[in-house]
Amino acid sequence: MAQFSRIEVAQVMKETGMVPLFYHPDIELGKKVLKACYDGGARLLEFTARGDFAHEVFAALTKYAIAELPGMIMGVGSITDAAAASLYMSLGANFIVTPVFREDIAIACNRRKVAWNPGCGTLTEIARAEELGCEIVKLFPGNLYGPNFVKGIVGPQPWTSIMPTGGVTTEEENLKGWFDAGVVCVGMGSQLISKKVLADRDFEGLKKTVAKALETIKKVRS
Repeated sequence: MAQFSRIEVAQVMKETGMVPLFYHPDIELGKKVLKACYDGGARLLEFTARGDFAHEVFAALTKYAIAELPGMIMGVGSITDAAAASLYMSLGANFIVTPVFREDIAIACNRRKVAWNPGCGTLTEIARAEELGCEIVKLFPGNLYGPNFVKGIVGPQPWTSIMPTGGVTTEEENLKGWFDAGVVCVGMGSQLISKKVLADRDFEGLKKTVAKALETIKKVRS
């Protein structure tokens, strides 16, 4: 059961401006990554469910977040069908992120009033997702579309809220480009939680990287 309403999730996405993305099969390492992100100021995490038994890892991390990290909103990404969405919602997912737009996932999430962020790549997909109640659409893969695509959408549709994933880095110039174009939030994976960080178990460094990225987002928004 979700701990946060879909409106609360959307508000935190817009307020913090960033959703870290992460996957690793090691539960204990995952807890340390989650804690580092939390201590750095992040209040959401998208667990990208890509490996075997990923649901078991997600369940353990969600229980840890509920017990130890008050206010941390756990969601899951890389969901491609309604059955998977239902499974993760039963394990406590507060938001569901998909690489593609699928109405069956929208229906499953809306039935439980859980936030969902579908991957969209056309104005038609975005409009249909909004018709089905989506608060924030995911622009994916962001690096193929870029900030100019966002400008082209929010110009005629200022009510549309967009979160690009892919092509987003921690550099100020990159973040400024996206937020100036009109995004409300960005998703960041390996550019934030790198393979080197994981290999070196540099959780203190990750904490600082997350804090700096959030500070930069606040700066470019002002």
